[in-house]
Amino acid sequence: MRSSAARTTDSLDSTIDLSGTPVGTASPVMVTGATGYLGSWVTKGLLDAGVTVHAAVRDPQNASKVAHLNRLAEQAPGTLHLFAGDLLRPGSYDQAMEGCSIVIHTASPFIRAVADPQRDLVAPALQGTRNVLAGVERTPSVTRVVLTSSIAAMYGDAVDIRRYPGRIVTETCWNTTSSLSHEPYPYSKTLAEKEAWRLAERQDRWSLVTINPSMILGPSLNSAPTSDSFSTIRMLIDGTTRLGAPRVGISVVDVREVAQAHIAAAFLTEAHGRYITSAEDTDVFALTSTLLPRFGGSLPLPRRAAPRPVVIALAPALGQTRTYIRRNVGHAVRVDASRSRLELGTRYRPAQASMEEMVEQMLARQGKPSSHPVSF
Repeated sequence: MRSSAARTTDSLDSTIDLSGTPVGTASPVMVTGATGYLGSWVTKGLLDAGVTVHAAVRDPQNASKVAHLNRLAEQAPGTLHLFAGDLLRPGSYDQAMEGCSIVIHTASPFIRAVADPQRDLVAPALQGTRNVLAGVERTPSVTRVVLTSSIAAMYGDAVDIRRYPGRIVTETCWNTTSSLSHEPYPYSKTLAEKEAWRLAERQDRWSLVTINPSMILGPSLNSAPTSDSFSTIRMLIDGTTRLGAPRVGISVVDVREVAQAHIAAAFLTEAHGRYITSAEDTDVFALTSTLLPRFGGSLPLPRRAAPRPVVIALAPALGQTRTYIRRNVGHAVRVDASRSRLELGTRYRPAQASMEEMVEQMLARQGKPSSHPVSF
């Protein structure tokens, strides 16, 4: 009998659409953070395309952490090799990088609630990027690096977008308002991406492309994802926001499209610069409302938006500062992802589809019934 982890993977829409991408299989591709939410999908897309993947993970001997990668490799024409990699240890990725022509660096924490932002966010993001790119400098076979950045490197709070041309986020925008004390996660992503560009511009052997996703949604391939996307969605469906969800402006994208964009950026020689990946502009209440048709009868979903003064008052209980709430609730987010559509061939699915599949999987893993039978 197959495990529940296998069942929750088998029935997913697990296709990464690479129909317009000239994927090369002559040399390996290294992926950092390969066991992570996004990294697992990138690894799957490469394996399905017949690529040899050098997957850098914290502990290749941890069977529970790498089991899903081994399972993916068994079902794909590509070949998987596991290597140990530590973001904070210089030279840690050299062995995994040997012979690779492409490095896809996805490893970086996406956790907002941390005890020490410098230690838990900035150091892994910034020092990790430096260590990976130092390894690239020592590896003459590498000619392309794809870095997972974030739309958070383009704006810190939704209110910031009011001063952008046309009040819309584009690849020319940079986050100038986040800091170690206010929104340290966006701050860490901004520092890491700026450092990557600084190092890339000092040489001309390898080229850098960054992918800047909005909030990532959709199912996971690993059974215990640590991305904050899952804790956020869990809070929206477990009754925490039953009396009202905040209208925090956000943009969202499916993890499978973000994976596709990384692979396209890796193999399309003309790809360059920064690429926003985002499917829809929305807000937290509107996003949660997309679940009502399918789950409204079985989950304690919010039926109304929480008034802004109430959200401000309850900010500490929601794990947010009142400054964050004032700068994000009631402010629209508009994002231009046209470059990824036109140059990387990314085709975005509706946010509702991503949300439904994500929640179905979460409920199945918890052993809870949904409004529809789930055949995982």
